Amino acid sequence: MRYVCLIYNSADTDGTLTSEETDALIKAHFSFDDTLRQSSALIYADALEMPDKASVLRVRDGHVSLTDGPYVETKEHLAGFYVIEAADDAEAREIAASIPSARYGAVELRPVRLLTLPE
Repeated sequence: MRYVCLIYNSADTDGTLTSEETDALIKAHFSFDDTLRQSSALIYADALEMPDKASVLRVRDGHVSLTDGPYVETKEHLAGFYVIEAADDAEAREIAASIPSARYGAVELRPVRLLTLPE
């Protein structure tokens, strides 16, 4: 079963890590990625730019509305994600708990809903 692990960072801690701590966190993520690859659990992972680079699009009655980021008032923002393969919820939780950024923010674990075309 596929799961997405959404990594949230706190706005209160963004920019507070030293360059050494940031480098260590990035290295930990690359090492974690390698571990997931070796176990065939990693489907895809990436980091996201800061919220001020985001845009939100809505289409209503054929009209496109565009809002530049940051687009929500919150203390946390989506910083990155993993798409993983796990046998069940317990294995997915174990993988998500091992994501290095979980030590600084939060990881939302959500099963992926695979859509099919109606017949």
